[in-house]
Amino acid sequence: MVLHGISNRKYGKLLKRRVFKDKAAHISMLILTGLSVSLLVIMGVGLYLKSQTILDSHSAWTLLTSSQWKPLRGEFGFLPFICGTLAITLLSIIIALPISLLTGIFITENAKPWVKRFVFPALDILAGIPSVVYGVWGTLIIVPWIADVIGPHFVEYTSGYTVLAGGIVMSVMIIPLLVSLFVEIFSTVPNDYRDAAASLGATKWQISQKIILRKALPGIIAAVVLAISRALGETIAVLMVCGNLPEIPHSLFDSCYPLPALIANNYGEMLSLPLYESALMFAAFILFFVILIFNAGSRIVLQQIEKQYKM
Repeated sequence: MVLHGISNRKYGKLLKRRVFKDKAAHISMLILTGLSVSLLVIMGVGLYLKSQTILDSHSAWTLLTSSQWKPLRGEFGFLPFICGTLAITLLSIIIALPISLLTGIFITENAKPWVKRFVFPALDILAGIPSVVYGVWGTLIIVPWIADVIGPHFVEYTSGYTVLAGGIVMSVMIIPLLVSLFVEIFSTVPNDYRDAAASLGATKWQISQKIILRKALPGIIAAVVLAISRALGETIAVLMVCGNLPEIPHSLFDSCYPLPALIANNYGEMLSLPLYESALMFAAFILFFVILIFNAGSRIVLQQIEKQYKM
């Protein structure tokens, strides 16, 4: 009886210890989750407070819709920078998405094992290359190619430092990310769907088009959102090939000046001018807000698509 009582007491202590550890782990994870979410809020509030100086002297509407960028005269129009950012991002996705989709389908559905062993290390190498190397490659190869080969067929003159150059360089940078994500997404589609379609006489392309792409659509959207978020914030590579002229681009052969390039080019030099510094902080806040709204909107769309697929 005594031994039985002692064993019960030990069991009770062990049980209390396990319950305490479980509660402590739960509270710790809750705190860390709250910190990660609050970090986003802190960043947004900090950028807004740093932008308060220019918002006190200029209305937000004027800053967002004006195209005049003359800081020494107190004119800060962010429209050319917003247009340049969106133009390069959109062009890079237009170029990278079909290439990445077809590559992902080929690797998942048609490629032989030795091809996969070669492609995956190559993608890892491309993904690990610093962005400045892509910028140098774009400056040495893409910019002269646009200026001397492509540009003369469409415009009278172009320097090569254009929206097209920025879009090409950016698309090359995000292709490894998209391909890796697409391969993982397509691999999660159950083989039963492939076997059922093949038993009905569907070809490999029909299986890929009608089964794989449709079943993986939510994952494809999530991957594209991730790639766009990276493209919106890319700095060095785009800065080196886009021309950095604060003008609204009207064609692919015009120079542009994305928001990240504006911040990287001027922040260190203009700290002595409070209004200029505040303007650069407002540029960072615009970029932060655009990415936040885009991700939130895409998440809503993604949830609606997932609901339709469940139905």
